[in-house]
Amino acid sequence: MRLDVTGLLDAAEFIASPNCDERPPGVDINLLVIHNISLPPDEFGGDGVIELFTNRIDPAAHPYYQSLQGLKVSAHFFIRRDGTLIQFVPCSQRAWHAGVSSWQGRERCNDFSIGIELEGSDTTPFTDAQYEVLTALTQCLCEQYPIQSIAGHSDIAPGRKTDPGPWFDWGRLNLCVSKYLDSTE
Repeated sequence: MRLDVTGLLDAAEFIASPNCDERPPGVDINLLVIHNISLPPDEFGGDGVIELFTNRIDPAAHPYYQSLQGLKVSAHFFIRRDGTLIQFVPCSQRAWHAGVSSWQGRERCNDFSIGIELEGSDTTPFTDAQYEVLTALTQCLCEQYPIQSIAGHSDIAPGRKTDPGPWFDWGRLNLCVSKYLDSTE
């Protein structure tokens, strides 16, 4: 995996999301935020997430989608259950994945983070393919940016968010990337 100068990954399919903007000047990317998402909830393999992140979700397609009407969100990366990797926002830009958030005393996590969505839910274990791709992606990002921390959405928005959820195995990821984090702390 390689990132170009704009933060596009050669190993990902790029589908541009309009839900992004410029990062504040002089802000380093030093946080990775892990999320889970499935649309409709607890259903995998469809185009709901792509449609949400590209503002094309049809509120009539599923009853749950009515609650998403007008929502403008995105993430940098989305890893499907089979390990397919999609990128929606170049890493050099700010994706709208964190919402109201705080990490280690810093507000507005979108400013200094990269958002990674795993296709999943709080009720289902993630797949080996997802962990393999997430590990490779995380290692690539840690080599490119001064990443100091990896957190869940629930860590940066406690009480508001629960993802990546109880089925996410932090040990599987941390064992693979600890050498990158140790060198930046």
